[in-house]
Amino acid sequence: MPESPEVQALAEFLDDRLTGQTISSVDILEFRVIKTRAAPPGDLVGESISGVDRFGKHLDIRVGDRHLGVALGRHGWARWTSRGGVTAAEGETPPALASIGFDGGDLLEFTDAGSWVSLGLSVTDRPADVAAVAKLGADPADPAFVRAQLDAVVTGRRKQLKALLQEQESIAGIGNAYSDEILHRARLSPVIHASELDDEQRGALFDATVGTIREAIGARRGIPIDQLKAAKVASMRVHGRAGEPCPVCGDTVRDVRLGSSTASYCPACQTGGAILH
Repeated sequence: MPESPEVQALAEFLDDRLTGQTISSVDILEFRVIKTRAAPPGDLVGESISGVDRFGKHLDIRVGDRHLGVALGRHGWARWTSRGGVTAAEGETPPALASIGFDGGDLLEFTDAGSWVSLGLSVTDRPADVAAVAKLGADPADPAFVRAQLDAVVTGRRKQLKALLQEQESIAGIGNAYSDEILHRARLSPVIHASELDDEQRGALFDATVGTIREAIGARRGIPIDQLKAAKVASMRVHGRAGEPCPVCGDTVRDVRLGSSTASYCPACQTGGAILH
């Protein structure tokens, strides 16, 4: 699942290449990606792009006086072809569900590698006209994000920390992978309820959240978009590392099933040695 560090890198990549370009064509190959049927992406042909932004895990492309919102969902991504020179994809290339051509000959394709369509395109007057964007919580990548905002999210909440970190209405941009990395850095169990944290633990959670997300954004910046997934996987300390030694203490990293997702954690660092089941 794309998360804020990779989506930020994608937004910056596209902002650098799209700003000032005029849309010459829009081709929708999977009509389920269109979320605003009264305002389809094809209406944007002939309009110029003034910039690309990120809201949580969402892209926002400013086109004329409107916005093309891109929800990447679970497996959505983008592929860029520059005047006939394809930005190569790693491994098997996922199918393009929509493409946008530009007057200079460049091509932007949106792909989805999942078994069901999670990619979504919306044409709106404002980014917040997309319901999922309007409901986003504070973003830890924002320099204005402060501990009081995180405290307001976790204090009194009887919800497991890992699930809470992934709740976009509470904290924007964090998914399965970075929630594991944050909790490992904070030395907190993924299953502890937020309401059980004391002041010191809330401070550790804030520091880990801000540090993990902002450092990851810095590390991904400038990496070609077809290599961002591999860079993300390589950077993980515990996520996806079950059976490997913890890089901090050497204990074995383990996985535990939590509903529809899996948490990776180090028992010695995070649960006082207890094995979660």
